[in-house]
Amino acid sequence: MASRQDWLEAGLRVLSEEGAPALTIERLCGRLGLTKGSFYHHFKGMAGFRTGLLEHFAAEYTTRYIDEVERSGGSTLARLDRLLSLVLAEDDDRSRVEISVRAWAAQDGEVRATQERVDALRLDYLRSLWRETGGAEADAVPMARLLYLVLIGAGQMAPPMTAGDLREVYHLAMRLTPGARS
Repeated sequence: MASRQDWLEAGLRVLSEEGAPALTIERLCGRLGLTKGSFYHHFKGMAGFRTGLLEHFAAEYTTRYIDEVERSGGSTLARLDRLLSLVLAEDDDRSRVEISVRAWAAQDGEVRATQERVDALRLDYLRSLWRETGGAEADAVPMARLLYLVLIGAGQMAPPMTAGDLREVYHLAMRLTPGARS
């Protein structure tokens, strides 16, 4: 029997490969080779699955990164670099999921609300890291936006930027950080 986590991971794969309209119980069951009974063991219908999927997206693609970076400790610049490494390690999958969730958010209020919470949390974290560097308070919001928009924009390019290209852009931006190595 598949776990709740297995169903949610399958949901993110279906979403990123086929789009939100493909998120059906039948498609998910086919993907996992299981029956609807197994699905209903974990979720109270598709609405419950969607809510769980959005929570899973936020946890896996935001809180997990923040928690891991904070556990790793180190200087603020080391944590920023660790965050970049974590995000780039999953670049292809992360980018496809991000694009798919954002496209879905343009059509669905529940998804849009989740995306807004995720964006706010990510920006708040980047803003807090900037403040820890000793950067000017007036630059905290614009710098957080710059770092975040580079990541989101890189996934929208055709073809998407490589992890190496994205790292190069981030290192350029990091030179604006107080105490950064030249």
